[in-house]
Amino acid sequence: MSQKDTGQAGSLPNLSTLQSSLLVILRMAIGWHFLYEGVVKLFDPNWSSAGYLAESKWIFSGLFDWILMNPAVLGVVDLLNIYGLILIGLGLFFGCFTRIASISGIILLLLYYVTNPPLIKITQGIGAEGNYLFVDKNLVELIALSVLAFLPAGMFWGLDRLIFLSKARGAATERVEEELAEPQSKEEPAGKSLIERRELLKNLITLPVFGAFVFAVLKKRGWESYEEKHLLALAEGDTEAVTSATIKTFRFAGLEDLKGKIPYGQLGDLKISRMFLGGNLIGGWAHARDLIYVSKLVKAYHHDQKVFETFRLAEKCGINTILTNPALCRVINKYWRQEKGKIQFISDCGYQNDVIKGIKISVDAGASACYVHGGIADTLVEEGKFDVIGQALELMRKNGVPAGIGGHKLETVKGCVEYGLEPDYWVK
Repeated sequence: MSQKDTGQAGSLPNLSTLQSSLLVILRMAIGWHFLYEGVVKLFDPNWSSAGYLAESKWIFSGLFDWILMNPAVLGVVDLLNIYGLILIGLGLFFGCFTRIASISGIILLLLYYVTNPPLIKITQGIGAEGNYLFVDKNLVELIALSVLAFLPAGMFWGLDRLIFLSKARGAATERVEEELAEPQSKEEPAGKSLIERRELLKNLITLPVFGAFVFAVLKKRGWESYEEKHLLALAEGDTEAVTSATIKTFRFAGLEDLKGKIPYGQLGDLKISRMFLGGNLIGGWAHARDLIYVSKLVKAYHHDQKVFETFRLAEKCGINTILTNPALCRVINKYWRQEKGKIQFISDCGYQNDVIKGIKISVDAGASACYVHGGIADTLVEEGKFDVIGQALELMRKNGVPAGIGGHKLETVKGCVEYGLEPDYWVK
């Protein structure tokens, strides 16, 4: 084959080994991030883009409010988010249709940026991690994807390279056969197949990394209760926990058995029934001792309509409040929109151990009161980070909701008092 023939079939970009390696690492890292974000949302039945859209206060906030008011449209937006992230992540990870994946990623990140840009008049306070003044993580990743879109990122260690080489070799072979006017010998030089095998292995090097990704996701997936973790830790030893069937006779009370109205208390200006709902079972955090399958069971049982049924029954009994996690903001907002329910919620603001982000999500979703999640507060006190708890209280009050501190340990309460923190209420 002549040099001229090679040029007609196309040529691979000429970059140094270091340059091409860094380009591949950047491509795979962004692909990993997109893919993980999509998979996490796919596995979480409570995830919705509603919280992010509700935070929008910029030029398209009216459009996003309309999406929030239309569950069918919101469902389509959620699906596009999930599968868009997954497909873009796979394309970048394996270097397949890399330019299309990069441009698609740019469009998606641009939508994220426009929804909640880190502008001076929009960003509250100093801002949470990854969300700074004008430049946030979405913009940074968008710029990185622009580099991948206009450089041959898929031509090194990726499926795009294999597709290119296959087409180039086929085109060159056809031209040689035409020039010689006779079929090319089916026997190829001994070194050619060896080179092809090496080329194939090099461009499939992402497969072991993808295997590590799958393992990490499966390892990370799911929230286990303390009891489940304890049981798994004792798996190699002896456990004294025993579970057996119990025969009992149950009598279920109805609304007609109510003896009177549930009394109410005041939390500042907030009127709260002295008995209120908890969100653990609805969210799947089932404290079920040795029954390690129960968390998934109750999460599947408490689909949206079952939760709505529970809320309606509670309101008929005079219960007007649920204490819950930001993960349930979606279903509560849906209950308000579809069922016209009035139940209010107190949020523990426990969002991925980022209490500031949890507060913003909760307030934007309509929380009537907020407090620092007990587990988060325990950890912050142990680490001496009382200033973070103080910032959380300040942000809650700035948004006009009663501000509380939770804790599983009495030391958490003592530490906050000694530091001089004065919440509106405590959750023990």
